[in-house]
Amino acid sequence: MTTGPLIAPSILSADFARLGEEVRAVDEAGADWIHLDVMDGHFVPNITFGPELVRAIRPCSAKCFDTHLMIAPADPYLEAFAKAGADRIIVHAEATTHLDRTLQAIAALGRRAGVSLNPATPESAVAYVLDRIDLVLVMTVNPGFGGQAFLPGQLEKIRRLRAMIGDRAIRIEVDGGITPETAPLAVEAGASVLVAGSAVFARPPYDRAIAALRG
Repeated sequence: MTTGPLIAPSILSADFARLGEEVRAVDEAGADWIHLDVMDGHFVPNITFGPELVRAIRPCSAKCFDTHLMIAPADPYLEAFAKAGADRIIVHAEATTHLDRTLQAIAALGRRAGVSLNPATPESAVAYVLDRIDLVLVMTVNPGFGGQAFLPGQLEKIRRLRAMIGDRAIRIEVDGGITPETAPLAVEAGASVLVAGSAVFARPPYDRAIAALRG
């Protein structure tokens, strides 16, 4: 049985020339989820991939495809990502005018729903949608690129969010600058899922890299 936080390697840092192999490798190395960072060059200053890539790698792992949509608007693409194989769809509070409606749409597609918060967005942004989500993703970097340094000021947000969630079955996920050094800080503050890109894919063997993040 896995102890410690769940680890969700972000394929943003994988070798895209052999992406299917990379997904299989981290799955076999002990990853709990596979984290998919979808960027549109509009909401964030980078472009990554769309639903067809998700569909292409879906056969490579039965683990949860934790799909983080850094796109605006997100609503027109929810069905495409659901059909491609996303298990959870995470949208940004900042990227939609009607967050509650968007989360209802994700649920109607039979997928789990999450909300992501940028560093400058307070935890209060999710206060009235807690009944519609099973995860809040706290960005500990400004989204758009991998390999950025962890923003320690976000630890207090994680603590306040943990207190606000209380005994609800909602996980706090942290993404950005996660390393063996910052991982325990995020967990101590209340995180139970850690997204890591370069801390896994740039530090083979992957099983040791994942174990190091669990602490």
